[in-house]
Amino acid sequence: MSDSKFWEKVHATATKATWAYLATTVGSQPKVRVVHPAFEGERVWVATGRASAKARHIDKNPKVELFYQIGVEMVHLTVTGTAKFVEDITEKKRIWNGKVFDYDLSQFWPGGPESKDFGLMLITPDRVEVTSLAEMTTGKKPEVWRA
Repeated sequence: MSDSKFWEKVHATATKATWAYLATTVGSQPKVRVVHPAFEGERVWVATGRASAKARHIDKNPKVELFYQIGVEMVHLTVTGTAKFVEDITEKKRIWNGKVFDYDLSQFWPGGPESKDFGLMLITPDRVEVTSLAEMTTGKKPEVWRA
């Protein structure tokens, strides 16, 4: 499968899910939290409180994994990569005003993209995997993209 077809499949899969699980670490202890990410091409965005526990974890260890399980068809989408917080106000405004997220960010940050607590996390994937329960039961290998 070509890269463009793979990413089309990833975007279609992610669009079916509202929530994903973000794994971070504190020392050697994994921590998992529910997030509502948004894909933009090959990048993944997460809006979160800049003072949140996950933000503190990423500031210390930027390696993350994001996992989606989609619907009754049990499709699994896993994104492994590196996260960082974007502090550039121009980029924060671009994402905010570009409606990259499918929900109103001002529900959480009424002060807009300039809000002190608006944390814009960018996950740059190293590896992305798509599979389903149906495929796993037939022995089909997951589809994998690597940077």
